Amino acid sequence: VQLVESGGGLVQAGGSLRLSCAASGSTFSINVMGWYRQAPGKQRELVARITRGGGRTNYADSVKGRFTISRDNAKNTMYLQMNSLKPEDTAVYYCNAWLGITGYWGQGTQVTVSS
Repeated sequence: VQLVESGGGLVQAGGSLRLSCAASGSTFSINVMGWYRQAPGKQRELVARITRGGGRTNYADSVKGRFTISRDNAKNTMYLQMNSLKPEDTAVYYCNAWLGITGYWGQGTQVTVSS
């Protein structure tokens, strides 16, 4: 499975961005997908994740009410709509997918929120 993120960039506080993660390869076997982020000097943390059918989602407390995760299995793509962005949301955002017990990662996309 290959994962490619896009949609990152520089935005002012209060603005919005939508990240996309395009999956290729054995996508029919992908179950849970998620977004993680890593800020400089900090550990990678879970932002949000979603089950294959989209029926269950989980969010980090810090993004609840501001971020929305979704996926389109027909397009093999997952999204993260990020609204009301804050400077503390600045990080490299990574796409993650699980096939059984094996996890796959994208290369990451930089999100920078200026104050």
